[in-house]
Amino acid sequence: MLAAVATLGFVAASCGDDNPSSSNTAAPSTAVATTAAPATEAPTTAAPATTEAPTPSAAPTVSGDVTVFAASSLTAAYTEIGDAFKTSNPDANVVFNFASSSDLVTQINQGAAADVYASADTANMKKLTDAGGNAAEPQVFATNSLQIIVQPGNPKAITTLADLANPGLIYVTCAPEVPIGKYAQQALDSAGVTVTPASLEENVKGIVTKVTLGEADAGIVYTTDVIAAGDKAEGIDIPEANNVIATYPVAVTKAAPNPDGAQGFVDFVLSDQGQKILASYGFTSP
Repeated sequence: MLAAVATLGFVAASCGDDNPSSSNTAAPSTAVATTAAPATEAPTTAAPATTEAPTPSAAPTVSGDVTVFAASSLTAAYTEIGDAFKTSNPDANVVFNFASSSDLVTQINQGAAADVYASADTANMKKLTDAGGNAAEPQVFATNSLQIIVQPGNPKAITTLADLANPGLIYVTCAPEVPIGKYAQQALDSAGVTVTPASLEENVKGIVTKVTLGEADAGIVYTTDVIAAGDKAEGIDIPEANNVIATYPVAVTKAAPNPDGAQGFVDFVLSDQGQKILASYGFTSP
């Protein structure tokens, strides 16, 4: 009996001690939980970084027809760029209108539906901006240089700009409002050469065609046009002192039927992929 009482007394004493010690022990336990809270918050803080990281690299796709008015010297390069753009934007379709920059800007200013205008010079782009036909500031996306284009084997033995004035030599170019016509005249003027052209072609492709068909002996074209002609023509270098660097700007038009598609195409031209394609055709970076 005494043992039982003693046992009960011990239990009661223990229970009596548990309340105060429980209170004292709870405080550290609560403190430990509070201290652990930051560990719980650390992953929460890191989460946004993990969630937001992919956002910058996620390029939005565009859809619908994108009508691009581009200088004729861009025909081959822009055609490949258009194919690559459509691969990245399966719901989009690029429609090109290649012609002289002067003809194209006239068409746009007269109401032709174009999403993008790419010019072979800044003067014709200025005609667009002066008329308020651009949605944003034009951006230069490429440059080009000039060469004398001749028939394979260079039968007229042309080596300098001065040779273009040789009697009997058939030289063709474009009107001064066409970029290549203006650039060619600048090159001739810098060399002090006067040449009377046999004809004025609509655009630089017309010059190439006349020479490659043997209907003309020579013309001044872009380096990229000589490259595009392949074995149908040869290029004669023009000294740097007389050469002219052509500047190519591009802009989304103010009346673009597909402004999102237009901006997407311009961004693609300016992208690393677009610039690599241009370089493969002989264009140089701005």
